[in-house]
Amino acid sequence: MELTSYIAEDLRARIAAGGELPCKVTLPALAKHYGVSLTPVRSAIARLVAGACLERLPGGRVSVIPVKRRAPRRAIRIAPPPTAPDWDRLLIQEVMLASLRREPVPLREEALARKHGVGRSVIRQSLGRLAGAGLIEHLPRRGWRVRSIREDDLTAYLEVREVLELKALGLARPHIRTADLLPMLAGNPAVAHGRPAHLDNRLHDYLIEKSGNRYIQIFFRQHIAAYFTAAFDHAAPEAHVVAEMAAQHRAILEALIARQWARARETLVEHIRAQKPVLLRILRASRPTGATSSMPVTRREDKEGGLP
Repeated sequence: MELTSYIAEDLRARIAAGGELPCKVTLPALAKHYGVSLTPVRSAIARLVAGACLERLPGGRVSVIPVKRRAPRRAIRIAPPPTAPDWDRLLIQEVMLASLRREPVPLREEALARKHGVGRSVIRQSLGRLAGAGLIEHLPRRGWRVRSIREDDLTAYLEVREVLELKALGLARPHIRTADLLPMLAGNPAVAHGRPAHLDNRLHDYLIEKSGNRYIQIFFRQHIAAYFTAAFDHAAPEAHVVAEMAAQHRAILEALIARQWARARETLVEHIRAQKPVLLRILRASRPTGATSSMPVTRREDKEGGLP
């Protein structure tokens, strides 16, 4: 849903419910409330005037047309349209799926816009951000193409991730609270063989946040981190892999709760390095026979936040 439609439908639902509007019915007040420029607000008001929900008064003012006396309708919550980060996450998934094919795959703005029911400008802006992060390439007058990731790129990323997460753990030590860790431990329960496993990934984001180092935080908020997270999620849906990762999380959490810092570092390193063979498996499986180590990969946001 575009911004104009969202604003118009939200106001229409509030008016029909007979409730109070969120602010004065003026361009500046509505723009501030919805966090947008005046343009979509002006267009939304025009729609509501045409739909007999609002009326224009002398002096350019706008007023709500009173609802006829009747039992007010139940308020309907209108979902806001996706934000720029939402579109980035969605298109990262598109890039990942395209990149796992055997040959380079072009990304067509028109096809993506039609698939997701949005204007091409939204898709173009998001693809531009992904290109700026180095995940895809922009070919002048030809569109966009998935950027290939080699095995040594994967190795290099995991090495950087290991260094930064260990640094985050060291910086976070004075700020780690057992009360924060216990729910995460409960979220990674041990399960019997063959039973569905559950993985709670909040630990990584917790350590990064508690480190207080904004440069570490910025690194893990970048598209490249989400890219590899998406690749791992796609590569490791099997229950036994999820169970293994949950067990590794439990080991890290138990060491942190016991204040066994050296053990926590060791188990964190083991956990990060254990992801390499899982990711390499999907890279090699998606590579044609006889190909070199250059092969597309990608990423996604985790189910419960953060890195696997």
